[in-house]
Amino acid sequence: MNIAIIGLGEVGRCYAGALAGLPGTKLLLCEQRISELAAKLADELHLPIHESVGPWLDDADWVLSCVVGTKSLEVAEACFVSMKPGTSFADFTTASPEIKRQGASLAQEKNIAYADVAIMGAIALLGARTPLLCAGSGAEPFAALVAKAAGVAPGVLPDGRAGDAMSLKILRSVFTKGMEALAVELLMAAERQGLRTALYDVLQDIDKASLPEFLEMLVTTHVIHAQRRQHEVEEAERQLAAIGIVSDVLDGVQHRFARTAEKLNRSPLPTEKPGLSDALTWLSAEPTKAAA
Repeated sequence: MNIAIIGLGEVGRCYAGALAGLPGTKLLLCEQRISELAAKLADELHLPIHESVGPWLDDADWVLSCVVGTKSLEVAEACFVSMKPGTSFADFTTASPEIKRQGASLAQEKNIAYADVAIMGAIALLGARTPLLCAGSGAEPFAALVAKAAGVAPGVLPDGRAGDAMSLKILRSVFTKGMEALAVELLMAAERQGLRTALYDVLQDIDKASLPEFLEMLVTTHVIHAQRRQHEVEEAERQLAAIGIVSDVLDGVQHRFARTAEKLNRSPLPTEKPGLSDALTWLSAEPTKAAA
């Protein structure tokens, strides 16, 4: 099997090293700006480095695109010109879901299987064993390929279309980066008051809850109690300010609660005890214009 790796940054070098050990595998390397690390890898593998995509890709059964996200579609289009029908393409880039869907559409026109690959961890820490999530027509064969090389199978979204894996990576970032910013402010405030250890004690009930159930509980109760909770957020913001912490997080939280509270005044909930679907449908609906 011939596998081309386009881009020899951290990701490309990682998977080149892992795939090079597969019996019967020949690697083809490509990098426009060859770094010392890329040159060292190529020397260790006794392989040349192509400086641009071209007809040499006609030999590739798989092409792994490990370039920067802004070059995702440009590189994919260039690769598809030289790739043979029946081959496969895996896009490791951080391009948007829409860009990956465009890439998959172009691949389909050439009868090339396309895998949207989202890296869900830190390559620097886990290397080729870093969790991956993939979607698209080439997802399952790609997962099988990586499982052979790294001993860990990437996750595959059943019936997922290209772009879905990247969408989930972005949604995960909304959660983790939001939690990160909140944790910074929360632990700063607790430490400043000498209450960090005690804070962990009062959060134990949350720690024992299932994360999906906890998130769903927050949303279903939010649409009922947003007005009261908005005042609690305002008070919390004042308390942090009193100990010298200007909260960036709570300012955004207050706006979210205020938006829901305003909508409740204009468009009451259709049921007194909404389920998750009821709450999300109501929250997602276009706001009702106030009566003249």
